[in-house]
Amino acid sequence: MELNEDQDIARIARSTRVVAVVGLSPNEMRPSWGVARYLQSQGIRIIPVNPGHEGHEILGEAVYASLSDIPAEVGVQMVDIFRRSEAVGAIVDEAIAHLPDLKTVWTQLGVRDDAAAERARHAGLTVIQDRCPKIEFPRYL
Repeated sequence: MELNEDQDIARIARSTRVVAVVGLSPNEMRPSWGVARYLQSQGIRIIPVNPGHEGHEILGEAVYASLSDIPAEVGVQMVDIFRRSEAVGAIVDEAIAHLPDLKTVWTQLGVRDDAAAERARHAGLTVIQDRCPKIEFPRYL
């Protein structure tokens, strides 16, 4: 499975242009901020999702309270989840229901929900769990 996942990561790194970062913090010391800033440095548009900061900006982008608040025309292709594993199921279900261009669900290091991952795969999405794009993407870009 590792080889297949590496192939998926290579494809994701090269093709993804818009990423919704769920749980993105405005605090530059938080891992979510560093990952989002890295993605921006690679030419990827980040869409912050954090209900506590709705109506503000993080890294120059408007913050949305939830995935369902993001207009379809934004074209989110990947959801990167910086939340506890217990929150992943609801986030994945919302992403499947509201993001028509979604191709990838990604959970950060230490974050995993196999049942939600199976639902996402059943919906035709690629799922990467317990990995970090800031660590993984440089191997392929």
